[in-house]
Amino acid sequence: MDGGTAGGADGGVTGAAGVIRVLVADDEPLITAGIRAVLESAPDIEVVAEAGDGRAAVEGALRYRADVALVDLNMPVLDGLGAIEELRRRVPGLRTVVLTAFGAEPNVLRALQSGTSGFVLKNCTPDELIAAVRAAHRGDAYLSPSVTRLVLGMVTPAQARRRREAAERLAALAPREAEVLDLVAEGLSNAEIGQRLSMSETTIKTYVSRILAKLGCANRVQAALLARDAGPRGARRAP
Repeated sequence: MDGGTAGGADGGVTGAAGVIRVLVADDEPLITAGIRAVLESAPDIEVVAEAGDGRAAVEGALRYRADVALVDLNMPVLDGLGAIEELRRRVPGLRTVVLTAFGAEPNVLRALQSGTSGFVLKNCTPDELIAAVRAAHRGDAYLSPSVTRLVLGMVTPAQARRRREAAERLAALAPREAEVLDLVAEGLSNAEIGQRLSMSETTIKTYVSRILAKLGCANRVQAALLARDAGPRGARRAP
């Protein structure tokens, strides 16, 4: 492994109760050091290991019993996608959050299909990075607004059949839910949607959870893509 830290005398397999144990996998030491500094500024997060390639990330997650792994997509030996897929097989309870940058767009869609818990850009704010780790640990999906916009920009316009099917699914939403979904599809965060609609962030979170349940979507990006397929709300037609 490229580098690691241990939270206890037994080689890092124990830690304080309630502390989220994080592995950081990135082949750029300066970025890894910055991520460690940001995460360890939070009282409930501990970076227990670092890895400079995908193979070391898998070994580190097993050895140090990480709760969450932050994984760069572009790494040597075994790339981030390969590492995420192997981690899902060998460490089922581990949550993964993808670290990505503009220019890695094709891999982002593949990572979505792999079932990763979240996506953050490397130029995100410290608060956003911490929020992503906490959300992943809770079992929630975290997709930064910028990543949502990035993914939406990659998708080609839906064909007529897909548009009709998407509109049929969205017809199950109440008007306010459809309004919230449109703002999710614009890449807005819950806080930003709340400001736009003069509602609390907690209320928007409740709406988003209800929307995902009604549409059968696993996360915000899937719901946003469905909204894109359906087209502008005023032009949607469903039986």
